[in-house]
Amino acid sequence: MIYRHAIDATTYVFDDLRDLLAKATPPRSGDRLAGVAAESAAQMIAARIALSDVPLKQFLQETVVPYESDEVTRLIVDSHDAAAFAVISSLTTGGFRDWLLSDAATPMVLANLSRGITPEMAAAVSKLMRNQDLILVAKKCQVTSAFRNTIGLRGRLSVRLQPNHPFDDAGGITASILDGILLGSGDACIGINPASDDPAVIGGLLRLLDDIIARLQIPTQGCVLTHVTTTLGLIDRGFPVDLVFQSIAGTQAANRSFGVDLALLHEAHQAGLSLRRGNVGSNVMYFETGQGSALSANAHHGVDQQTLEARAYAVARAFDPLLVNSVVGFIGPEYLYDGKEIIRAGLEDHFCGKLLGLPLGVDVCYTNHAEADQDDMDNLLTLLAAAGVTFIMGVPGADDVMLNYQSTSFHDALYVRDLFGLKRAPEFDDWLVRSGLAGEDFRLAGHTGLLPDFASRLLA
Repeated sequence: MIYRHAIDATTYVFDDLRDLLAKATPPRSGDRLAGVAAESAAQMIAARIALSDVPLKQFLQETVVPYESDEVTRLIVDSHDAAAFAVISSLTTGGFRDWLLSDAATPMVLANLSRGITPEMAAAVSKLMRNQDLILVAKKCQVTSAFRNTIGLRGRLSVRLQPNHPFDDAGGITASILDGILLGSGDACIGINPASDDPAVIGGLLRLLDDIIARLQIPTQGCVLTHVTTTLGLIDRGFPVDLVFQSIAGTQAANRSFGVDLALLHEAHQAGLSLRRGNVGSNVMYFETGQGSALSANAHHGVDQQTLEARAYAVARAFDPLLVNSVVGFIGPEYLYDGKEIIRAGLEDHFCGKLLGLPLGVDVCYTNHAEADQDDMDNLLTLLAAAGVTFIMGVPGADDVMLNYQSTSFHDALYVRDLFGLKRAPEFDDWLVRSGLAGEDFRLAGHTGLLPDFASRLLA
């Protein structure tokens, strides 16, 4: 279907819904690199006006990636909940924006609606929204998940403790874990990005995490962020796997570049469930995504990167994950050029993920060759905390010495918790109190005298 809108004497024509979505997207370097971005501000505004008049039902009739050749599209279409969609089926995209901002869109209504919203609908309405709109609506979306603790409850912010080491050194990793725990981080999970893909090394890291969590009786979960096939092999060999990790994207071809498809993810999900290691819930999957991944794999089909990012959330949603993490600035300035683009993308990703019913966290980050700095990350972190982000990263000093990028530190988490009065996962907070690391008000006690005791228990 062709879409058009006139501004003054110029009529802007958009070939199809895919083209319209791309031209309506706020500026970003990845879309410019792909050749799908608006050529002028006027064309972008014309696209947004035309998009605002598109009925939401049109997104069920016109796909941006062909149904016949893409299993992600088939997943989106075949799993759509028509009964849930009925609440908003009469709306246009612009009307959907207004409805989301209204008092009618309560947390309970949005939770019941999530399976009736397709990723393309979520992406489309986000393109019509200011940053404050994205924050306000995301704040209303409450999504919880659970394994050994409960993630995503209102008034709480979780942290993935990320103790990466360039040589996968057990002592260095343990020291970083100790640092994070003493500063109240780690309730989302303790997750290691391994430097090696050797299954023997991965297995050793899994045993290290399992030993630390069991030794200190921490109500959290461990994860080694290796390829899903490696994790499956280690599960078969009896290694202690809490969460099954995989990077995913929004098209079949992009997922193939990661070495996965939906059938493999289903197998991994079932394997994780079979271990029954969670004692609070059974959400066993951890997914990571990022705007630009499909473009970097030459698997974008001419679709803008933000719409494809939202489609990745449909993949995640199919497997009831504990955590979904948008590593928003990690891929580099070829996709998100500067702080302004990273901030906008982070708010979009959080909004779309929450609207689609996912426990969405954001790695507030940038690479050293991007036109961004830590002030930009402070701004995005604060905005996301205001929007009710599920979790963030906790990296020693905010500087990941293995992945060589800048993220958020344990102290950054303390900052936003203090600023907004946010607690941790309730089971983790209770453990901090029992361990003497926090007072009855759940504020960190600052007892440096506990360091030798914890160190001896970890290193014994």
